Amino acid sequence: MSTNKYYGRRRRSSPLLPEGVDIIVESPPFEACSIMDKFLVYASSIIVVGSPIWFYGGIIYLFRKWRHYRELATAASAKTNNTTTSSNNYATSSGESSQESSKKQPPLSQEEIQQSSLDYEKYQRLAKRYCVALITVIVLSVWGPHRSRKVGEFLGVRKWRLWDAWLNYVGYTVLHDKGIEGQASESRTPRMNNPQVVDNDNDAILAFVPHGIFPFALAFSCLPQRGYEETWGVFRPVVATATKLFPLVRTFIAWMGGIDASRSAVSSALNLSDAVGIAPGGIAEMFETYPKSGFHRNDEAFRVRNGIFKLALKHNRPIVPIYCFGATKMLRRVQLPAFIENLSRILKISLCVFFGKLGLPIPFRQRLMYVMGKTIYPPLDIESGELDQQAQEMHHRFCDEIMRIFENNKDHYGWGNKSIRLV
Repeated sequence: MSTNKYYGRRRRSSPLLPEGVDIIVESPPFEACSIMDKFLVYASSIIVVGSPIWFYGGIIYLFRKWRHYRELATAASAKTNNTTTSSNNYATSSGESSQESSKKQPPLSQEEIQQSSLDYEKYQRLAKRYCVALITVIVLSVWGPHRSRKVGEFLGVRKWRLWDAWLNYVGYTVLHDKGIEGQASESRTPRMNNPQVVDNDNDAILAFVPHGIFPFALAFSCLPQRGYEETWGVFRPVVATATKLFPLVRTFIAWMGGIDASRSAVSSALNLSDAVGIAPGGIAEMFETYPKSGFHRNDEAFRVRNGIFKLALKHNRPIVPIYCFGATKMLRRVQLPAFIENLSRILKISLCVFFGKLGLPIPFRQRLMYVMGKTIYPPLDIESGELDQQAQEMHHRFCDEIMRIFENNKDHYGWGNKSIRLV
């Protein structure tokens, strides 16, 4: 799925690229993004990226409507049921004092009784409709037969015109930085020279850096067919458990065969020899950048936890480091108090205020340039007692490779004044 997938494909070099870098997918021209493309991007952004707002806002709206009409129906029913009693009380009021009689309400006329009955039926009907709509939305958000890979394949989701619009909008580009000839990865050479080692690049773990406010880098690499067919092939994305709170996003993830970010779920997928893609920085990484105190506009940061390397060692999987230039600039966030960040980490959900164009959840138009580095292989001899140490060694090699491909390609992207650091 990784490097072997595209070694035989058309590769292009350019004198403008750093030495050792080839073009796998060339960026479409700026004019390729038509008015229709922009409309599809804007509309889908509001629907998908803005789903936490309109979905839960819709649930609140349905609940309030149901409660409103239920109260009106109850009032209309009470008004109708009390008509006879009121009439009797009014009839007997002739034997009471004039002061007490003046406090009695006259009985409803026949027309008013009929109108109250009609109002009750109308309000009861509307209350039932909103109740059914509310229950349906909640049930489908929690469970639904539409959330399966087979449904996604049946609908041909990966081939939708929508994704071509997005790739034109972001100027989707993929490069392969194999390094200067003669400077191969230390972990690669002994494996290639060892005939007893099985080359399992096709089952590599793809690690996309950075995560960003919304994981666009991971999304565009696995969702559109045009995004993966010439590069790393089909893979299953690893997503945060919190995505279950966003039903529409959750549906698209299910159609892609998404994997929960728990270690057990990812391990099960690797046992099935499934190709896996992950943004190892997770939710914590999105807070470690500007406008946080201590960061400048020209600072880029990434964070990688050891869990991914322990899984790679356990399942003997190589890891392909991929840096996506521009992923952190598609949306901007407002710096909130520190306790919000700590709460986000505890709940494993991104509690942040973000915005795009015109203050809406529409990403700014930013070119995304993916750069694949050299594959990080696990050691030949994996010792269970040295798992932590070997995972740490893979972690160091991975971080060094991310920094190398960033520094080697930032000028070509137009980020010559930027720097990157591990947090």
